[in-house]
Amino acid sequence: MSQFNYLNELNNIITMDGELTKGPAPRWQKKLDLSTASTSFNASSMNTSRQKLSVSFTSQQVVPPGTLSGKTPNKKPGTGSSTKKEGKSQTPSQKQPSGGDRFIPNRTTTDFDLGHYMVKQNEVKKDTECSEGSGEENQNGTTQSSPKNAERIKILSEAVKGCDISNKRILSYQTKAPAAPEGHMNPLKVVYSVKTPMSTKSGSRFIPNAPERILDAPDIVNDYYLNLMDWSGDNVVAVALGSSVYLWNAASGNIEVLYENEGGDHACALSWIQEGHILAVGTSTGTVELWDCEQMKRLRIMDGHSGRVGVLAWNSYVVCSGSRDGSIVNHDVRTRDHNVATLRGHSQEVCGLKWSTDGKHLASGGNDNLVNVWSTANGAPHTTTDPLYAFNQHQAAVRALAWCPWQPNTLATGGGTADRCIKFWNVSNGQLLNSVDTKSQVCGLLFSKNYKELISAHGYVNNQLTIWKYPSMNKQIDLLGHTGRVLQIAMSPDGSTVMSAGADETLRLWNCFQPDPLLTKKEKSVTREKPSLLKQSIR
Repeated sequence: MSQFNYLNELNNIITMDGELTKGPAPRWQKKLDLSTASTSFNASSMNTSRQKLSVSFTSQQVVPPGTLSGKTPNKKPGTGSSTKKEGKSQTPSQKQPSGGDRFIPNRTTTDFDLGHYMVKQNEVKKDTECSEGSGEENQNGTTQSSPKNAERIKILSEAVKGCDISNKRILSYQTKAPAAPEGHMNPLKVVYSVKTPMSTKSGSRFIPNAPERILDAPDIVNDYYLNLMDWSGDNVVAVALGSSVYLWNAASGNIEVLYENEGGDHACALSWIQEGHILAVGTSTGTVELWDCEQMKRLRIMDGHSGRVGVLAWNSYVVCSGSRDGSIVNHDVRTRDHNVATLRGHSQEVCGLKWSTDGKHLASGGNDNLVNVWSTANGAPHTTTDPLYAFNQHQAAVRALAWCPWQPNTLATGGGTADRCIKFWNVSNGQLLNSVDTKSQVCGLLFSKNYKELISAHGYVNNQLTIWKYPSMNKQIDLLGHTGRVLQIAMSPDGSTVMSAGADETLRLWNCFQPDPLLTKKEKSVTREKPSLLKQSIR
């Protein structure tokens, strides 16, 4: 067969059978089909949007708030494009509830027109300004005019007329999420509810809400005006229980009885000297006794009051005593004539005494709701006889006093049941800095040495200890556990632990100011040198 005849025969075969339809379409044909389809879709959508836009601006009809201009049709079961397969029955698809999740907006209750207006409020204001200045000339000398914007603003203003936009939401979350089944516990709740230790820069840290240790304190006197516990610089706690005074070594745990009174006499106040092992004891007979707790013997007895001595405060070699007779006596323990000054600024019992950290001011609180601030006399460790300031803003007895360690001129005072407030004073000018209502009786105040925080002890109703952030006074945590009011609190020498004495006859140790080991350097322990001056001169 010649070449011409072969080609002619092949042409006849193609003509008879037509184009090949079996097999996949070539790649170039797929690309051509896709581009043609997208072009036709874009053209149709643009035409549709132009028609809708022209209708909305030419008809000047706006859908009132609370309705929708159109809804998305829901697919009904059985109306889909899927066909029924042979040998299998078609089951209708269940309709999903609308708004089943609170984080998914409900389309049927959302006003999209009002939401669009609320989102575009800033643009509407700009358009309004442009429309108001349409009669002015611009830099080119032509007059500004925006009839389309003015018409659009008019339509939007009519749509929202009589509607309070401030109470409307752009999206509606009408249906709430279903509640968890009964007895369900979220396993992640424990992970995210426990506070993990963090640096002090972040403002949060780990504070144990349970006491580290609980000690029994039987027969402790439940009297708001007495101060029956103190923690020494040598890490020894002195506490008066009944007619006896006990010493508890916090390092070794040893307990010793300092002395026991005979008859009805008992200790009313305890206070350690700043450096050393000398303990001052105020008695119910109106005397002040000095005890050497290493030798376990009494050094001297100092008088000067006609009533019981309920509070004591040391400043170097001077111990100040406050009594029920309303007077404060400065005792110089080095000399035979110990009474160097008598202060008469209170009309009722003195129940609070505290020296400032720099030793320049003495604060006193009394049952007469008064707070007096006394200054030192010519740099001596005793005060003048006239108060520098007298604060009378408290409405109850003031027993809780604390000086800020890093602001020596800042004094914190706490009132009793009828007052319940913690007040902060600036003793440089006598101004009240802040007042916080604690909702309960304030029995004690202490500033932290490691953090800018304050701890307060309270009575009725919760008998709790509260840690506050200073100076914002945001409550950090409540330490609960006492079943009676907290009579007094004392702090350890390193400032990490607070001991609370409660009317429930317990002493509780709270490790609430533990310093962060990542931020503090390890300090070598240094042995304390006993003050030889007092040891030689007290007699």
